[in-house]
Amino acid sequence: MLRTESLEEITDGKKYGINDMVKAGTGGCNGCSKCCETMADTIVLGPYDVMNLEIGTGKSFEELMVDTIELKLHDGIILPNMKSHDGTCVMLESGRCSIHANRPDFCRLFPLGRLYEDDSFSYVMQINQCDKASVKVKVKKWIDTEDYEKYSEYVLRWHGLIRTAANKCAGFANDADKVRNIMTSLLALFYQQKFECVDFYSEFEKRVVMFSQVLQGEN
Repeated sequence: MLRTESLEEITDGKKYGINDMVKAGTGGCNGCSKCCETMADTIVLGPYDVMNLEIGTGKSFEELMVDTIELKLHDGIILPNMKSHDGTCVMLESGRCSIHANRPDFCRLFPLGRLYEDDSFSYVMQINQCDKASVKVKVKKWIDTEDYEKYSEYVLRWHGLIRTAANKCAGFANDADKVRNIMTSLLALFYQQKFECVDFYSEFEKRVVMFSQVLQGEN
């Protein structure tokens, strides 16, 4: 989700690399679930997130749509996000995340965020977002994601693809059929069609090529 505030307003003003130390550690949150109770419907899900939710819950995308996720318009494009009850994430049970091992990217990062610049991104520490963040930890350890090189490439590719799709849809504001085709193709390729391949990243790249062809066909 795009932010309109300046970097100084929402972060400590620093940019962090994957091997930098940052005060993001929460000590296991110590019984706090404030972020889960206030931010659920802002957690936009990428295809890697949905694949992990399917693994963690044993549900298909269609089944997740019943009680776990919903579709909303985010920055000009329709994408799934976590459902909530008055802001509280539906996966919060007795004050704890019931899918912690398979939690979405947004949750895995928090209270860190990403700052995209040209063809790269850095990490930022969001201020006034988490009362428990006080322990220094290496960014890579905090994110706790396997094969970071492939993961970071995926993050950039997905970010760029969504921006391109959103710009295309904005350009076709008066052509509902073209906008509908772009959005339904994106949902079908990256969410509704389950990622069966053992290597998610190689399968993702194949689908990027297919979706790029859809975008090119809508000139």
